[in-house]
Amino acid sequence: MATPTTEQNMPRAFHMHDTITDEDGDVTEDSEPENHNEEEEEQQAVNYRSSITSVGISRVVDPRAKWVQEWNRVFLLVCGAGLFVDPLFFYALSISDSFMCLFIDGWFAVTVTVLRCMTDALHLWHIFLRFKMAKRNSFVISGDTAGADARCSVALAYLKSRRGFFFDLFVILPIPQIVLWVAIPSLLEQGSVTLVMTILLIVFLFQYLPKIYHSVCHLRRTQNLSGYIFGTVWWGIALNMIAYFVASHAAGACWYLLGIQRATKCLKEQCLKTNGCGIKILSCHKPIYYGSTSLLNKEIRRMWWADNREARSTCINGPDNFNYGAYKWTVQLVTNDNRLEKILFPIFWGLMTLSTFGNLESTTDWLEVVFNIIVLTSGLLLVTMLIGNIKVNQSPRSMKAHVDIL
Repeated sequence: MATPTTEQNMPRAFHMHDTITDEDGDVTEDSEPENHNEEEEEQQAVNYRSSITSVGISRVVDPRAKWVQEWNRVFLLVCGAGLFVDPLFFYALSISDSFMCLFIDGWFAVTVTVLRCMTDALHLWHIFLRFKMAKRNSFVISGDTAGADARCSVALAYLKSRRGFFFDLFVILPIPQIVLWVAIPSLLEQGSVTLVMTILLIVFLFQYLPKIYHSVCHLRRTQNLSGYIFGTVWWGIALNMIAYFVASHAAGACWYLLGIQRATKCLKEQCLKTNGCGIKILSCHKPIYYGSTSLLNKEIRRMWWADNREARSTCINGPDNFNYGAYKWTVQLVTNDNRLEKILFPIFWGLMTLSTFGNLESTTDWLEVVFNIIVLTSGLLLVTMLIGNIKVNQSPRSMKAHVDIL
């Protein structure tokens, strides 16, 4: 039970300051008169924290509690991990070097799906907390009825918020998992090998871009609540470097996916030139491959296609016989069985491209040109923001050192 304060002698008393609701649905305190002294404000904050603690997590959570602020910092890193995990779905697609057919790497797909489910579980816990969390000291609670009213008020504000419950729920919907495990195998069985990459890229951007905005909103919310995030200049620089690294990873993953699409397009052109080659031959007879059985069955047409030297030399063995454009370096990756190399090399490409702003070969394909424009523009913006944020983070430290010298 809550311990009544000296001003709360009557049972089930409920005191509530004038409140307003911001666009995030968080309950905030209306502006106090200027003649209130600091001691009264500190006493109100103490009463608020003690009353929130007394009713426990089943009512309303104190957003300024130490464990809540620590969780907000942890959840910020969870958001970064989620942004890193999603592009990994692209690397589940691969081309067999021996049989020149497209398939899904089963064990890699399982690993990425598990990682995504783990980050989504932490998102669900954060949603649960936001249902019970006010933004600032708006309530002083005592009694069961008052606690229930405060809890409903905070929950309703979170539900009605434009960037509240439904937005938090959207970023954890299992859209990539459904596409990878249901839609793509069905398309591969139909022989729609080039359409697979287009659908996967569209679905990825449909959820990934709002997910970036969701992470930025949480970062700003955490900073506005406590005035800082981790409290040190070096952590601020590290966050900017992590953001730059994640952006390079996402750009590299998209580059790999479009590169594997260009390779399948080359194989499709060679297949149409070959007598007896059907489009379904370009997808392996088992769309999801776990490494326990052979990718090639005893069908004669597939065996002939696997022995097609012209298609192999044009599309698989090197990029010189086909116009790969900006995806020239992906030729050595799309048939690579080493998963670590398939992930690290696109990250290297992303870091190099975002930091050098050019030196990209390109064909006249509109999708390739748009991709290059987006990557180069994003690199320019990221480098500008990174340098600007580092200068902003170091300015308070320089001013403090100057004051100490004086």
